[in-house]
Amino acid sequence: MSPSILAQPFSLRAESEDLPALSNYLLSLIAIKHSNLCVAADVHSTSALLQLAEEVGDSICMLKTHADTIDDFSERSIKGLQEIASRKNFLIFEDRKFGDIGKTVESQYSRGPLHIASWAHITNAHIFPGPAVITSLQAAATSTLLSLNQSVSTEITTGTPRLSVDGSIPDSGHEPDRVRARTDGSDAPTLINSAPHTTSVPARSTDLPHSTAAAGSTSTTPDHSVVTATTTISQTISPSSTHPASFTRSLSTSSSDPSSALATLGPPPHTRGLLLLAQMSSANNHMTPAYTAACLAAARENKGFVLGFIAQESLNREPGDRFLSVVPGVHLGEHGDGKGQRWRSPREVVRDEGADVVIVGRGVLGAKDRKAEAERYRKEAWKGYEERVEEKK
Repeated sequence: MSPSILAQPFSLRAESEDLPALSNYLLSLIAIKHSNLCVAADVHSTSALLQLAEEVGDSICMLKTHADTIDDFSERSIKGLQEIASRKNFLIFEDRKFGDIGKTVESQYSRGPLHIASWAHITNAHIFPGPAVITSLQAAATSTLLSLNQSVSTEITTGTPRLSVDGSIPDSGHEPDRVRARTDGSDAPTLINSAPHTTSVPARSTDLPHSTAAAGSTSTTPDHSVVTATTTISQTISPSSTHPASFTRSLSTSSSDPSSALATLGPPPHTRGLLLLAQMSSANNHMTPAYTAACLAAARENKGFVLGFIAQESLNREPGDRFLSVVPGVHLGEHGDGKGQRWRSPREVVRDEGADVVIVGRGVLGAKDRKAEAERYRKEAWKGYEERVEEKK
């Protein structure tokens, strides 16, 4: 592991200009909240998911989800989780573990009942199908985010014009009803009383009936009613958050209220990120050193999308490596579950193994007071980070 990275405070690492925007943001968030804790939401209902997020949200930087194990997962689950994540300032990490050919993972990531790319900031993948799994997921993320920012609205106006004495139809003289239909997922059309945007023309036998009027066209029905359809396509791109040098350090080291610093930091950038599964915490797994090295090589080729690794140690082995190390298999007081899972303390994996973020599941979920237990894990993981930085100065 690279000792220079391990000796750097999170706030300093957040200022690096060659990191993905989501890495910069997460490191800033960690520095401000003094939390490098991710809680695994291994629950089976929307109500349990949202309740856990409420209880532990203040103590975490990420919440790890398994959407495919939520029995009633729906838009309500997504919107509820997004609202809590925004209010309590944490990122959503969907632990999907993609591992298939490129075309398949593109669909799995962006479509179906889960449509993960539309709501999860971070996901993860195996590279045993080959490095194309990374570029395919990145392509799916890009197209999904573009579609989320695009709205298409069709405005239809109808009304009966008043003919002038010479048989022409004046610019005004009727009070049409306007119906606006949107195709961006909003509610049903709403009736609005206002004037049309286009000038009507006299009826002719060749006019299209109103049921087939083309977008952007004006036609009249046999009874001289005017039908106008106008389609508008708009797209808004939210740029990645950028901050001047020392921005995060000034926020994280100031004596001001962290809530004020979080408000200044703002929402996450409109982007997505990937973690590669390079090592596992279960006994006798088949992720060999050669496989881990292949993960590192693939990550170095895709630094704009790969944030780091699910691993058991820091994998920053070369001077240019600045990847995040997210380490599962963490527990206070237990060493295993009898089913192959091995646990270590948060302080140990952060201080001694170079973990940036620790993932805790059953250690928090099984507690009587999950809010208090999450805070206990946060303090232990943060203490390990402070000791690491001090020791390696």
